[in-house]
Amino acid sequence: MAETAKKYDKFSKIYDSFESLMERRAFSKYRKKALSLARGKVLEVGVGTGKNLPYYPKDVEVIGIDFSKGMLEKAERRRKELGLENVKLMLMDVQNLEFEDEMFDTIVSTFVFCTVPNPIKGLKEVYRVLKPGGKAIFLEHMKSKSKLLNILLYLMDPITKALVGTSMVRETQKNIEKAGFKIEKVENLFFDIVRLIIATK
Repeated sequence: MAETAKKYDKFSKIYDSFESLMERRAFSKYRKKALSLARGKVLEVGVGTGKNLPYYPKDVEVIGIDFSKGMLEKAERRRKELGLENVKLMLMDVQNLEFEDEMFDTIVSTFVFCTVPNPIKGLKEVYRVLKPGGKAIFLEHMKSKSKLLNILLYLMDPITKALVGTSMVRETQKNIEKAGFKIEKVENLFFDIVRLIIATK
């Protein structure tokens, strides 16, 4: 995990610029849709540079965590610019959450479990800290059911892994179920590569 965090610390300087086209064209709309579902006390894992922060409902209490100091510095700057008193940011690894069991009403993860070294361990930690009946909102990219689309993903995979440790061919929906979650709804946003998954405990 430390090696991946170092990659993100370096990459944090250009991360927003690198993703700016995708963010404007598609990701911002996806985020708005996903974050509108957040309620109560929220844990956002892999908060990154804080791209989700503008889209949270005003009445929620958010703790955002990330394993990269560089990414968190950007997120803190964004939090201050937005004047968000209801958001707290912490340096933490999703695979080893420093929270008690059943603390949160909502878990948010956007484009995170493609990068977590041990995704099942991270998802089980997320499951542990979610209240019974709580909601987990996953906006994630993953392996497609289409062999044709997967050719492109497999070609991209070595590049993204080398750059930031991100896998393009994770089976994240299956991993969410393996961690114990009950999937309530799946919406394909970009083919079936980018999916909005709503799950409960």
